[in-house]
Amino acid sequence: MKNQLVADTLYMIADLLDLKGDAFFKTRAYRIAAQTIEALDEDIERLVNQGTLESIPGIGEALAKKITELVKTGKLDYLERLKKEVPTGLIDLLGIPGLGPKKVAALYKKFGITSIQALREAASTGGLRTLEGFGEITERNILRGIQLLEKTSGRVLLNVAYEDGTRYLNYMKRCKKITKIEIAGSLRRMKETIGDLDILASSTDPEAVMDFFIQYPEVAEVLAKGSTKSSVLLNDNLQVDFRVVEEKSYGAALQYFTGSKDHNVTLRGLAARKGFKLNEYGLFDKTTEKYIVGKTEEEIYKKLGFAYIEPELRENRGELEAAKKKTLPNLVGYEQINGDFHVHSTWSDGSDAIETIASAAQHRGYEFIGITDHSQSLKIANGMTEERVQKKLDEINKVNKKFPDLRIFSGTECDIKTDGTLDYSDKILEQFDFVYIGIHTGFKMDKETMTKRIIRGMENGQANFMAHPTGRLIGKRDPYEVDIEQIIDIAKQTDTRLEINSFPDRLDLDDAHAKLAKEHGVRFVLGTDSHSINHLEFMRFGIATARRGWLTKKDILNTSSVKDIEKIVGG
Repeated sequence: MKNQLVADTLYMIADLLDLKGDAFFKTRAYRIAAQTIEALDEDIERLVNQGTLESIPGIGEALAKKITELVKTGKLDYLERLKKEVPTGLIDLLGIPGLGPKKVAALYKKFGITSIQALREAASTGGLRTLEGFGEITERNILRGIQLLEKTSGRVLLNVAYEDGTRYLNYMKRCKKITKIEIAGSLRRMKETIGDLDILASSTDPEAVMDFFIQYPEVAEVLAKGSTKSSVLLNDNLQVDFRVVEEKSYGAALQYFTGSKDHNVTLRGLAARKGFKLNEYGLFDKTTEKYIVGKTEEEIYKKLGFAYIEPELRENRGELEAAKKKTLPNLVGYEQINGDFHVHSTWSDGSDAIETIASAAQHRGYEFIGITDHSQSLKIANGMTEERVQKKLDEINKVNKKFPDLRIFSGTECDIKTDGTLDYSDKILEQFDFVYIGIHTGFKMDKETMTKRIIRGMENGQANFMAHPTGRLIGKRDPYEVDIEQIIDIAKQTDTRLEINSFPDRLDLDDAHAKLAKEHGVRFVLGTDSHSINHLEFMRFGIATARRGWLTKKDILNTSSVKDIEKIVGG
């Protein structure tokens, strides 16, 4: 699906129009269209081919023409013209988290700032404070935003890479000259951000395979083409590197190009100490250089004395030691999840009604779905007043009767207020099947204050789950200051399950903290934080993070039966 590409392009147009000072209604139209397409359940490409774009609310004839051009060509002349009308550096400034087009325009008009470096220097020396609305805190936030941008520069979120990689892989599988093919690199390890895509194949006719590779319709530019390796740039600027090897080297190459670098360096060192040489061509006798094995990863690990190591674990975090002792965890499977605990409906800031969500959950084969709308103080997200809660509970009861094979849990994502109390009274919280608690405001507290705030929330007897425990947004917002080890300890003491939020820009807890929490005996829930039924598919990224954190089926409540869940949370 090209929905995100189209939405991102429309957002960019709105930002550029803001920079130019165009009328608010014009920029607003583009942003509303972008939001609509982002939440669209249908493939935008299909609507373009059917000529039915104008059936989408907010999409008129002019916008439909632009979307059609973008989908069919991967480019948009109107956008390229807009880019030429503003100083080039301003577009780079728009990428800084928290710095919107109006602030960028103000910085340009007042100080002539057109580069990230110039902005960094001005913010570092207190040079922005003479501009209305810019103070010391703003300067500090700008510097933090620049650091965030640089940390994630050139990388995309896991879901973007996964979609691109899956589409490309499915295309390549149509080539009859290929005997084996698989995604490699950081995408195979399911890292939270991806720099580029790696695809590996085996074939006896690599040149024909390369010809097929560069003919993929989404290719914007062929960067290099050889007989065994080629690289292309896709329409969304993601680079794809493709290699073809002999079948006898396929397993060795897959292991090598999957990584991680640290895992491979350690593994090669261990191989050398056993008298072997390991590289992308196979496992060889170090003295005679005789080929030993290399067709599969499994035979390489086995020959070196290790159990097979799942790609998600290959980060040199103790997996080789565990594989040697045969104590690797039996990781939770992608098909072992029975439902999603964290979904927003139209009762707060979701785009779908409860019955629509239930139907989508049933279509996915789920046994349960949790409706967790925001609590009353989060007015920006249409948080639910205590008076509205009962009406929502009544609706859930009605919809439950329509879906005898699906349990719809009534939950809430209840704010932890700045003093650590919860946003609903205990009397209201008792009415829900389960209670998520979380931080949505007041992110800039000091570490001690934030830690005490969260601990007080978890100590409330009504709290079951802690939502997105560190509050980060990848590439947009750093985690708030918090003593995560203390939070983990209290989660264990209070039997509060920590969430691995599966939304791609959260993945919070991250894999390292999930592993740490597991080692302390903490248990977990997975939730997509869906605001559209389109987001339910994000569950796989939460599962991937759980696998990277060494979690098993028994660590995660989502793998339990409805009956067991009801016993555990009292639903």
